[in-house]
Amino acid sequence: MLALAAIAGILIIFLVLLDAFETIVLPRRVQRSYRLTAWFYRNFWTAWTKLSRSMPGRLRENFLGYFGPLSLIFLLVLWAISLIFGFTLLQYGLGEHLRLSDEQITFGVLLYHSGETFFTLGYGDITPISSAARTLAVLEAGMGFAFLGVVVGYLPVVYSSFSSREIQISMLDSRAGSPPTAAELLSRLGCCPDQTVLDEVFRDWERWSADLLSSHISYPVLCFFRSQHGNQSWLGALTVILDVTSLVVTGVDGIRTEQAKLTFAMARHAAVDLAQVVAAQYDPLAATRLSEQELLQLRKSLASAGVRVKQDETADAKLEKLRSLYEPYVEALSRRLLFKLPPWMHSEKKKDNWQSGPWDRAIQAKGLSTPARVVLDDHF
Repeated sequence: MLALAAIAGILIIFLVLLDAFETIVLPRRVQRSYRLTAWFYRNFWTAWTKLSRSMPGRLRENFLGYFGPLSLIFLLVLWAISLIFGFTLLQYGLGEHLRLSDEQITFGVLLYHSGETFFTLGYGDITPISSAARTLAVLEAGMGFAFLGVVVGYLPVVYSSFSSREIQISMLDSRAGSPPTAAELLSRLGCCPDQTVLDEVFRDWERWSADLLSSHISYPVLCFFRSQHGNQSWLGALTVILDVTSLVVTGVDGIRTEQAKLTFAMARHAAVDLAQVVAAQYDPLAATRLSEQELLQLRKSLASAGVRVKQDETADAKLEKLRSLYEPYVEALSRRLLFKLPPWMHSEKKKDNWQSGPWDRAIQAKGLSTPARVVLDDHF
């Protein structure tokens, strides 16, 4: 029995350390499905989403927004508890201990001793007296220091990556609306006489997609972090960029396609790989995001803004082909993460986030208008 306890302790410690290394240190996706982190997120996310389904819209979105940060903290706690339990099994199987009082050394007492050693409390009420027990105590104390160091270093990196991701998403507000759509982005920038303006926007989003892929593969928990505004998300931004570049690659009068092709390729790469990271499942029966009638309306809306998208059988077939390359993946991500995908165009005019304020409703209720709003509407 003692030998089995020691073997089980070694196995638990090894698996936890391997899982922590793969999650925090290893900068690539791990293909192995049987992982503690994967099991934790699969079950914790499932339970969290079940709790959220009975909540109203805004409360539900806020509740889902807590999952990312809390899951990160709970995962670290799970690792710490597992390591403490593993060392307890090792001490139980290999060690000999002396207690200042006359109480018997039980498994519960060793669990307490393992916890105080891991967090380097060092009360001294329980003393290891064998060489194996002393060695294990030193190793566990050192591992406790290393664990705290990992926590201190891991959290800033995660939040730095999150902040970098959100800057570009916030900038999309004035370029494509809130929530963003392909029609708004092309309407606002596609008719610009200088091609370099749109190319520079596409180039920025190509870099953003590459950074999104790199950071979210290295730190998959970022996939669950939601944006500061409820009508924005990293998946929504990625989908809009794919929509816009697919339209440009299909053919828009006066707009070259070279940079759009590069941006589409990078964004599509991010969508495919991140769908695998979060184990999103493809649904062949998912409804189409753009019907023939909606496509016709989209072209009319863009034409009224001075953006003329090619309209013939060849263009339709090319657009459908491009959409088939990414829409199944973003739709699977949407179902998995409970993000709402943006439409191709809004059925009615919506205010951007920058045009809204905390006092707008009160002002409108009194039948008044803000001078700032009038000036902004006149210029935009």
